[in-house]
Amino acid sequence: SGATAVTLVPEMARTAGHVTMLQRSPTYIVARPGEDALALKLRRFLPDTLAYQLIRWRNVLMGMVFYRFARRKPEQVKKAIVDQVRVTLGPDFDVETHFSPRYNPWDQRLCLAPDGDFFQALKTGSASVVTDEIETFTETGLKLKSGVELAADIVVTATGLRLQAMNGIALTVDGAPVRPADTLSYKGMMYSNVPNLASAFGYTNASWTLKCDLTCEYVCRLLNHMRRKGLRQCTPVLEAQPPETAPWLDFTSGYVQRSIGDFPKQGVTAPWKLHQNYALDLASLRFSGLEDGVMHFSNPIAKVQEAA
Repeated sequence: SGATAVTLVPEMARTAGHVTMLQRSPTYIVARPGEDALALKLRRFLPDTLAYQLIRWRNVLMGMVFYRFARRKPEQVKKAIVDQVRVTLGPDFDVETHFSPRYNPWDQRLCLAPDGDFFQALKTGSASVVTDEIETFTETGLKLKSGVELAADIVVTATGLRLQAMNGIALTVDGAPVRPADTLSYKGMMYSNVPNLASAFGYTNASWTLKCDLTCEYVCRLLNHMRRKGLRQCTPVLEAQPPETAPWLDFTSGYVQRSIGDFPKQGVTAPWKLHQNYALDLASLRFSGLEDGVMHFSNPIAKVQEAA
């Protein structure tokens, strides 16, 4: 969200439990209903499984359309989001300062406020927002670069995050260390020339678990295929470095930019391209053949037993 701290102001905490969100820069926050009215209606007339599938695909497709429109017409989407906040908070609220970011929608993740609860808290006065940078901590709270001081009983930090590729685990193949940054991502889940290793990494522009679900399905397909064939090893093999690569993620968020150099890269063509698109990943991970010329299967069980 870009938020750097949440502060409880002492003189108000005792009376109204006031919370102040301090953010370094403006943030996109979108209010959406906490319950899906159409889903509730469909469940009254359709079997649960069918209703679930219809709503799931409706949400997936709407998310894809919104993302593509935001990337192609960023100014229009930005205006729509900011205008919605203006209508919600009223003409006297400084929306330009707090909720009109310098970056375009989906250059960083958008924040969702279920039922607009965040905005309701601002309207009722139980919460407030300050957009400024922290100069230092003080005995009673925070001093901002503008010179303003925020008193606080509690400060909850929400910045400075640094991502770790595969949680920082040390990788070796045949005793040789492997740096994730020296590999290419295979279908967004495995790593070039690293055998028998897959990890789940979700979407940054949709529900995180959509991609994780597909990754788990694909790994199960691999394991079942290897079991049927009597094989113990699968490796996405990169014969030669592709002529063009791209960063793992294209987000401008600080927590991404600080650590993107430690992550695998991606190619610009399949199967090395990291799709941020559920439909493309569905075709690639659920319905495509496993033996695609890049994935190499080896280490038959029979040979292992003979060697023993």
